Amino acid sequence: MNQIKNISRHELFFPLLMWLSSRVLICIAMLLIAPVLPSPSHVGTITYGWDVFFAWDSSFYEKIATFGYDDSLNEKPFSSVVFFPLLPFCIRGLMTFGLPFQVAGTLINNLAFLGAAIILYVWIKERHGVSAARWTVAVFTWCPLSLFGTVIYAEGLYLLFSTAALKAFDQQQYVWTALWGTLATATRPTGIALEGAFLLVAGIERRGIKAYIASLASGGGLFLFSLYCQMKFGDALAFLHAQKAWRPSLGLDWLHWWKMLMQIVVGTTNWKYGYIKDPWHPLLFAIIVGSGYLLSRFRKKLNVAKIVYGFTCLGLFSWLLAGDPLTNVVMIFGGIYLLWVLRTEISLITLVYGFCGIGMLLVSGSTISLNRLVYGIVSVSIALGLLLARHPRSGYAVIGLFTIILASFSIRFAQNLWVA
Repeated sequence: MNQIKNISRHELFFPLLMWLSSRVLICIAMLLIAPVLPSPSHVGTITYGWDVFFAWDSSFYEKIATFGYDDSLNEKPFSSVVFFPLLPFCIRGLMTFGLPFQVAGTLINNLAFLGAAIILYVWIKERHGVSAARWTVAVFTWCPLSLFGTVIYAEGLYLLFSTAALKAFDQQQYVWTALWGTLATATRPTGIALEGAFLLVAGIERRGIKAYIASLASGGGLFLFSLYCQMKFGDALAFLHAQKAWRPSLGLDWLHWWKMLMQIVVGTTNWKYGYIKDPWHPLLFAIIVGSGYLLSRFRKKLNVAKIVYGFTCLGLFSWLLAGDPLTNVVMIFGGIYLLWVLRTEISLITLVYGFCGIGMLLVSGSTISLNRLVYGIVSVSIALGLLLARHPRSGYAVIGLFTIILASFSIRFAQNLWVA
């Protein structure tokens, strides 16, 4: 594969180790720990084995891989047409060899995620050196949302092709840009941001006609799916119109953002009742914020280790207190902050793609799964990896925090509880 031809077997070891060790943790949490914990009463019967990798969106991919897209767009609000075709197409290919859907889907997503980690390592090593590449891959593979590079979701496949397309464009390999971009835009709707970023950077850097052609061609997957929708449903934008089941209208969803902020500050119970029914949540939140201020205020009087581990503990307590609303807010606004701080260090295409992708999510009309979708924008992992390469002691603390949350997310997913 052209994207990894410059990597030696010795260099291949690190991304492989990070991928394997993080996936082993996920499997231990899902297959060994989750079964011995009490099962949530409201989720029904839970089966383990390969079925632990199958939940929520996985059922839509199974339907598409098994039966194709139905023609009941106007009858069923949760039409499968909102899920792009490349993942179910690949799964269907493996199923022809006799593999069950759960096995085929898990294998494809995990191998694609490994490929994404390797390409990311090669790319960052070439631009920023070995240390930055290692920290970026560590962030990429140990991030709690990397769970979706193992279960039957499209994250692994999209990260593989979008990262390959970004690397190719950065190195002005326009044929590969068009090919990988086409595959990325056939995998997830966020591929639209990838094509937009290519066009913007081609104009900013005045790259010439080849760059513009490659940028437009990278949307080939979206074009072909639109053509299919027109032939199948009589609506070239069927995949967009069906999104109304999750996102009634486009634009910034102020109400749900306000709800998430209130859930973080005062707690879900207090938000629900409209008054302070549970005083512990706002009190604990105030203690965490106050402790963070004191650590920052007196940082010159404390050694580095105390500062790093102090903020790490506060991060863990904040997550235990606020949960998913906090991860949504941190991923969106923390991602924007990281990209801005490191804007002079990361490549222009990485920066523009990051802002385009996050901006697209902000105006999508929904706050559902924003943390997972932001993780699918590889620019954020790159920015955090470069930052931690400067501060390795903080990096070890961050990876430790990631490990705890990743194990928790894995157990929740195995128990059919909503994650991200």
